[in-house]
Amino acid sequence: MPWNQSELAARARLVLDMLRKDARETEANAGHLTMDNWEWPTGVALYGIWKTYERTGDPSMLDYMKQWYARMLARPVPHRNVNSVCPMLALTCMYDRERDPQWLPHIESWAEWVHTAMPRTELGGLQHITVWNKHYQQLWADTLFMTALFLLRAGQVLSRADWIEDAKYQFLIHIKYLQDRRTGLWTHGWTFDLRHSFAGAYWARGNAWFTAASVELLDALKEHDSSWRFVNEALRDQVAGLWKLQRESGLFTTLLDVEETYEETSATAAIAFGVLKGVRAGFVCDTYAPMAVKAAEAVLGRIAPDGTVMGVSGGTGMGHDLDHYKRIKQGPTAYGQGLTFLMLTEMMMWQ
Repeated sequence: MPWNQSELAARARLVLDMLRKDARETEANAGHLTMDNWEWPTGVALYGIWKTYERTGDPSMLDYMKQWYARMLARPVPHRNVNSVCPMLALTCMYDRERDPQWLPHIESWAEWVHTAMPRTELGGLQHITVWNKHYQQLWADTLFMTALFLLRAGQVLSRADWIEDAKYQFLIHIKYLQDRRTGLWTHGWTFDLRHSFAGAYWARGNAWFTAASVELLDALKEHDSSWRFVNEALRDQVAGLWKLQRESGLFTTLLDVEETYEETSATAAIAFGVLKGVRAGFVCDTYAPMAVKAAEAVLGRIAPDGTVMGVSGGTGMGHDLDHYKRIKQGPTAYGQGLTFLMLTEMMMWQ
């Protein structure tokens, strides 16, 4: 379905303008909305802005990112964990295009830390450590988007095959332990220590992290080797499961298989992005294009006149029961803006 390109570009500018607001204006809303920190919501937003800049060529977007990194890289290095790796993804993409030498040491340092020093679970998975908790022996779906994609891109940009192979392996081990063979859906996490999947929740945004991350990995890898094929088949299985659970509105509920939970925008945006791109690139069957179009249209309907993406669930730690996910409050977030950027970027490709 072709969308009006000028209208999509206007929506993207609105979404960015909302993020450009002074941090003092956004702090009153939620910590996950401000862009004045080095954290995962900011990293997701930056990657969305970068992808939109690639598509539109809007110089104001590149200027915004350069200014952001100049300010933040002048600060002390933040605590290193899964989430704080995320802002490095967009910087690596920028370096690949701009080749600004001042960015290179930061990329090398963070990627080498992930590859050699970041805590690992059994079998070499990236342990989902955060600033608050080491989450001993835990794999979380979030890690693929937050950390593995950066390691992949850094490996490609700097010609480090060991980083690339490590990133590919992270997708494989997460698929092995988080994807349900019966439904194709993903649980939020797995603990090697206790050998269970916590609440066994089919959390929508957890699923969406894989949908979005997998198409980026498949698109980036030139060699369609056995790892590429395995990830692609996992994506196909997941999309088939998602297709059965889309609501009439076009949105997905925050627990995919629990209809009475609230409809959630950020997961829907990331799923729309992944499936639209998957169909366009041939990763998934075009049978699923109507599902992605319906999801994208539903997300457009949740962009407020000032560019705020509404109906986004807040940051969600691991749940030990399903009620945990039902209780997460909703509000505007930087990652909600960023995932909507990704979706808009892919919609622009459908001409």
